[in-house]
Amino acid sequence: MNDTGHRTGGTRYTNPVRTTGTRRPGRNRPAPWRHAVLGTALLALATGPAAATETRAGTPDPGPADNVILLVGDGMGDAEITAARNYSVGAAGRLAMDTLDTEGRRTTFSVDERGRPVYVTDSAAGATAWATGRRTVNGRVSKTPDTNRPLATLLEKAHHQGYATGSVTTASVADATPAALTSHVTDRSCKGPADMAACPADTRTAGGAGSIVEQTVAARPDVLLGGGADHFAQTVTDGPHRGRTVLDQARATGYQVVRDQAELTAARLDRPVLGLFAPDQVPVEWTGTPAAPGGTTPRRCARHNPARPAGTPTLAESTRAALDLLTARRDRSRESGKGFFLQVEGASIDDRAHEADPCGQIGETVAFDRAVATALAYAGQHPRTLVIVTADHGHATQVLPEDARPAGLSTTLVTDEGGRMQLGYATAMPGEMQDHTGAPVPVAAQGPLAHRVLGVRENTDLFGTVRAALGLR
Repeated sequence: MNDTGHRTGGTRYTNPVRTTGTRRPGRNRPAPWRHAVLGTALLALATGPAAATETRAGTPDPGPADNVILLVGDGMGDAEITAARNYSVGAAGRLAMDTLDTEGRRTTFSVDERGRPVYVTDSAAGATAWATGRRTVNGRVSKTPDTNRPLATLLEKAHHQGYATGSVTTASVADATPAALTSHVTDRSCKGPADMAACPADTRTAGGAGSIVEQTVAARPDVLLGGGADHFAQTVTDGPHRGRTVLDQARATGYQVVRDQAELTAARLDRPVLGLFAPDQVPVEWTGTPAAPGGTTPRRCARHNPARPAGTPTLAESTRAALDLLTARRDRSRESGKGFFLQVEGASIDDRAHEADPCGQIGETVAFDRAVATALAYAGQHPRTLVIVTADHGHATQVLPEDARPAGLSTTLVTDEGGRMQLGYATAMPGEMQDHTGAPVPVAAQGPLAHRVLGVRENTDLFGTVRAALGLR
């Protein structure tokens, strides 16, 4: 940092060394169809064993971690990881996410308004599960499934307890996964003040907290990086900022706004940062031919995207910048003894799988894995850091025999090790959007309380793990 308070270069972290092997003991879980007690059981799961112990003065004891970095590959199930591994490092190679000490599985189901299981989640309900410790209905963001009331989130709890907080994504910062940490709306589509048709009770006129971006600014994470500039350009219609854009609201509350990697690198370390790198989603890094009925001839992916503007930070670069900024915030507040909570999302793994675009999907998985490597390198230098890598749900990808003739869409890619890998997509008819699956997803962890991901766990369990790691009330 120079004498004006600007960062002159990002901190570079060396790769950590893996020290222990992977363990996979089984674990029995209660039958999920007992919906009559589902709500009570979930609340107990979220708030019982994970609750922070308190001192006699009534303040919580600190948890065993200074920092938590939660990395989420949206739509990144086993098949999506396998496709990226095969293509980029080879079938016998290992991605950064393969090297964490401890791993298990997470269920992914959501619920309906009566608490009954819905076996395939969307990203809003999926993110709500770990953000709040409660399952909800698909499309809803951090609100109860039955009464539609707000649920306190990990980011809100961490912020109120003095931790620095951050959210990094390759989607709009108002998209479902980052929104689950910073807002509470009836429907994930209610991103900006002009998008509230599905959320009449959440409007300020009705006494609600407003759109996702309005609530996100009010939640005031220290670092907020991704796309979504168009949502921040909308005009606020009610409340003290009426007639101003949400971006004006953000600046009025102290945010410095950055638009590219150069501005991100030059951002002051003593003010919160809002990075808006695209109108909506950040353009993907790789391109290629989509899957097609009857397959394609074997081909390679293009590791570039002409539609991606120069200066757009990669997910790893945004993650590194967020870690620099949050570390500086922690160091300024060292007397409080508080570190940070950071969520990092590789969002377009899901988006490209919906479109049966294997090159875009693999490129975004590789980009996400570089962000994982950045987080692990940071943890290697800051041992009291818990790193968790997981997904919200699986997706449509299948890794198929080269001579298979699948009924849906398929393509054959020539991998970096020279093999031919056929990928199929068959959760929808050709011409329709491919869909999520309900399979459990991997979860891996390294650092304090990493053992809590072992076995088969509920998707709500991550809330309790992060809460206990930081000692959150």
